[in-house]
Amino acid sequence: MTIATPPPAPADAPPAPRTIYRHRVATRLWHWLNAVTIFIMIGSGLTILNAHPHLYWGAYGANFDHPWLNTIHWPSYVTIPAHYNLAIARRWHLLFALVLAFSLLAYMIVSLANRHFARDLRVRLRDLSAANLWHDLREHLAFRFHDPADPTAYNIFQKLSYVLVIFILIPAMILTGLAMSPGMDAAWPWLLDLFGGRQSARSIHFIAASGLTGFIVVHLVLVILAGPINEVRSMLTGRWRVPEEAA
Repeated sequence: MTIATPPPAPADAPPAPRTIYRHRVATRLWHWLNAVTIFIMIGSGLTILNAHPHLYWGAYGANFDHPWLNTIHWPSYVTIPAHYNLAIARRWHLLFALVLAFSLLAYMIVSLANRHFARDLRVRLRDLSAANLWHDLREHLAFRFHDPADPTAYNIFQKLSYVLVIFILIPAMILTGLAMSPGMDAAWPWLLDLFGGRQSARSIHFIAASGLTGFIVVHLVLVILAGPINEVRSMLTGRWRVPEEAA
């Protein structure tokens, strides 16, 4: 008895979609833990900011001093809690600040051990060439977010944004948050000298938080443009379907 074999696919048939393992467990866990942590910290931080919505440089700042920025009064639907309660907002903020700091430390240790940083996020000189930057910018403007030769590779804008968040913005938020704590200032007085005073630390804390919020907004827009179902599934299961234009 002979077994019939299926006819070969036509030469012009589109390639079969590929599903690859894209995100490791540590990346997925840190991503979703951060999603909850940052959401709570931004909301509680806005409540704290409402208590004194003026920012200064230097060691001191009060109602009659000239601020470099007067922020708006944030409405209750974006603050945590929804009603004004400074004590509860501080408790939420400080609790999740610990989650943010220790989860970042754990993620850095794991990513160094499995070479995620060296393999995926290392920025090389050729990545920063004018030709490469212009090429990646044109690809983004055309909504082509993946290199057909290597769909899993991070482009230069992804690398720079992730390096900015992981190594600059989040550490700056943690250190400036510590610098605003009287107890930490007594234990580590060099923190105030590092940032030029408590009010300067508060201003840098606000700038870093604003930068992180901007990153989140751009990140969500790009996820929607790249295909939200595929992107969210890859961050839940690690499995990512290579887009047809990259396959």
